[in-house]
Amino acid sequence: MWPPIDGRMSKVSNDHLRKCIGEVLAGATEKKRDFVETVELQIGLKQYDPQKDKRFAGNIKLPHIPRPKMRVCVLGDAYHCEKAAALGLEFKNAEGLKNFNKNKKLIKKFAKKYHAFVASESLIKQIPRLLGPGLNKAGKFPTLVLQSEELSSKVDEVKSTIKFQLKKVLCLNVAIGHCGMEVQDILDNTKLAINFLVSLLKKNWQNVKVLYMKSTMGNEILPFFPSSQPKYGNRYRSSRHRGQARCSGISVGRHDHRTCWRYC
Repeated sequence: MWPPIDGRMSKVSNDHLRKCIGEVLAGATEKKRDFVETVELQIGLKQYDPQKDKRFAGNIKLPHIPRPKMRVCVLGDAYHCEKAAALGLEFKNAEGLKNFNKNKKLIKKFAKKYHAFVASESLIKQIPRLLGPGLNKAGKFPTLVLQSEELSSKVDEVKSTIKFQLKKVLCLNVAIGHCGMEVQDILDNTKLAINFLVSLLKKNWQNVKVLYMKSTMGNEILPFFPSSQPKYGNRYRSSRHRGQARCSGISVGRHDHRTCWRYC
C-alpha cells in the first residue's frame, strides 16, 4: 500500500512545493539542452549513525514514470523474447547469457549498459549459475515477470519504481520526474516519495534535516524543507563550482559530497 498523498501527513505544503517545482522547471528552460532533464529529490538526514544504526532500504512505485527513457533489458524465455521484440525492447535469452561464459568484465559491462532488468520465471533461477553474482553486486538483480503479466506494464512498473537506501553517508538522491512533466504529476511523485522515506526513518520527520530539488543541469539547488532555508545556487556561480554542482545529476542515486557540503 502506498502512503496517502495528503498534505496533512507531510510537513511540506502543496502550495509551497508547487512553487518550488515551478522554479526548477523555469530554470531548466533558460538554457535548452539536447535531452530532457531529470528532476531530482535530494535529502539530508540527521541524528543517524550509519555505522551503528540499522540501515534502511525500501522501494516505492510512483504514480507517474520519472525516467521514461530508462533502459530496461528483458532476460526471457522464448515467449517473453518475442514480446520484447514486438515492443522494441532489448532482450537476451538463456543462450545469450551462456555466451558471457561467466566473464566478469563482460558481465560488468553488460550490467552497466542498462538501468534495470526483468526476467522470466524459468530464467531468473538460472541467472546466478549463468552470470554469477555480477548483477546482484551492481544492485540490478532482475525483477520477475510472469507469463500471465503484461510485459509492457511490468517494464513501466520498473521505470516507476525508486529506491531509498541508506549507505555510508547521510545524503540520498532519487529521480522524481523530468522537465517534460506537468507540475501536478511531479508534485504527486514528490509527496509520495517523501512520505514513504519518512516512514522508513526511525524517528520519522525528526531525522529529516533538509529536502531540496534540482534539475539535472540546473544551477539552482532549491531547498523546500525547512522552508526557511536559503537558496544555495549562488554558491556555484563560478564555472568551476558550477561544474561541481552538476556532478550529482549525471547518475541519479549516486552521492556527491561536493553538492551536499552542508549535510555530510
